[in-house]
Amino acid sequence: MAIKNAFYAQSGGVTAVINASAAGVLETARQHTDKIGTVYAGRNGIIGALTEDLIDTSADSAAAIAGLRYTPSGAFGSCRYKLKSLEQNRREYERLIEVFKAHNIGYFFYNGGGDSADTCLKVSQISDTLGYPIQAIHVPKTVDNDLPITDCCPGFGSVAKYIAVSTREASFDVASMSKTSTKVFVLEVMGRHAGWIAAAGGLASSPGCEIPIVILFPEVSFNKEKFLATVDRYVKEYGYCSVVVSEGVKGDDGNFLSDQGLRDAFGHAQLGGVAPVVANIIKDGLGLKYHWGVADYLQRAARHIASKTDVEQAYAMGKAAVDYALAGHNSVMPTIVRESSSPYKWSVGMAQLSNVANVEKMMPDNFISEDGFGITQACREYLAPLIEGEDYPPYKDGLPDYVRLKNVAVPKKLDEFKI
Repeated sequence: MAIKNAFYAQSGGVTAVINASAAGVLETARQHTDKIGTVYAGRNGIIGALTEDLIDTSADSAAAIAGLRYTPSGAFGSCRYKLKSLEQNRREYERLIEVFKAHNIGYFFYNGGGDSADTCLKVSQISDTLGYPIQAIHVPKTVDNDLPITDCCPGFGSVAKYIAVSTREASFDVASMSKTSTKVFVLEVMGRHAGWIAAAGGLASSPGCEIPIVILFPEVSFNKEKFLATVDRYVKEYGYCSVVVSEGVKGDDGNFLSDQGLRDAFGHAQLGGVAPVVANIIKDGLGLKYHWGVADYLQRAARHIASKTDVEQAYAMGKAAVDYALAGHNSVMPTIVRESSSPYKWSVGMAQLSNVANVEKMMPDNFISEDGFGITQACREYLAPLIEGEDYPPYKDGLPDYVRLKNVAVPKKLDEFKI
């Protein structure tokens, strides 16, 4: 088997543990130098491949690569860029082949979510269409937890832990001030179509620590009258209430409550700002004093409170991607297989990319309470193991001591390419 180089890149919104997957890829590849030469990382995702902006990961020490396991965000830069079909934009695929040939790249590892799975699938098809052998393996990542087949997605467990902890802590704050001040706290979380992150807020309340929480899911149409009645009931009973609202909540008309008419690079509605909308509904409808917050980047960058389960699974997905490639697989994605919830046991599986790309996994109906504002016991049993355990980064002078790689550029061999 001829030695081939590999290409690794990160795509879409980054997470607290995506670099753990990178460490899994890089450390495993370094154990197979008889089959994999240099691993080149794409600077800013697939854009790095198209523009031949490659990073030589061999320039970084084993200690630095190991440090990626506890460092948040994208060490090599990420992007939101989706390849069109071969028929629509053949020049980009031909450019990829040109770059891969120039740098003897035979393995393609793309670390991302649903749109990234689609890109990886298209790249995997290059072998047949353009006659260049390339093994493309998708490494799952998304805080939204909406990739199909895999039981959960690396990145989600840590966000879920952050939201559960933050909801509990903010609720303690509101409770302490509710007699004479704030009655309601509204926390906005990510989740365009699937309410997995919002559901995690429900974990803040437990039998030993009961908290009045209202959750607004994208899967449930927002009913203002029903919502206000629930908030009013909780405030009268407990003196306060916390609301966890997903950015993707829609009204009965099917429109996002927070849609400002803007679009991102993928053509999706640019969301954000639903918390003040909901807070004002509470103020206008009930006259209650409120505070609101937006978790935004904080929720997905919070490596200091990452779930140990999530870190271990993220690393395992990176390692499995390399193992699958070396075993001859193509157009696949390693998955997390839940074997039992109590005690929690999981293993690594494999899915065909054709069954993953462009498919979203929504919250099951039996995970949402009958009134539409909470989580069921089944949901709690699903979520609880994913936030288990702590995996703290090293600290220096009171702050996390995160790693920054050298990101040494690989000399270019081709002409400039504009995207």
